[in-house]
Amino acid sequence: MALLTATAKASISCFFKPQSSSAVRLKPNSSEVSELGFATSQFSGLKISYDQCASANKLSSPIKLPLQPVARRICPFTGKKSNRKNLVSHSNHKTKKLQFVNLQYKRVWWEAGKRFVKLRLSTKALKTIEKNGLDAVAKKAGIDLRKK
Repeated sequence: MALLTATAKASISCFFKPQSSSAVRLKPNSSEVSELGFATSQFSGLKISYDQCASANKLSSPIKLPLQPVARRICPFTGKKSNRKNLVSHSNHKTKKLQFVNLQYKRVWWEAGKRFVKLRLSTKALKTIEKNGLDAVAKKAGIDLRKK
């Protein structure tokens, strides 16, 4: 039975291709398999090929790629995020523009933990922390400083 195999880095998954009456069977040692039995996707890095799988009755687990953390331009303390504005030319032509939050990486002394905590926060949040204290602002925002 012909199979469709997808490989990504170290993971290998086998997918069954339904057998039809008009399908041509390729032998694993023939030259047709080495020349025509694979295609490489340039977008996702998957190598797709026809192959015989040892376990013909079961499908293997799906491909699991590691999740990368997403750095978003949102202040975790104040919830501030980017704003859309119009750039207006002399001819009154309007084009959209993003106004990003002024986010800064800052080491802030945490009195309860007796250590510095490195945070990515907006300058408005920094001003609020200086006024009210780090514990009060973090508690209001629902942030656990022990994890950082």
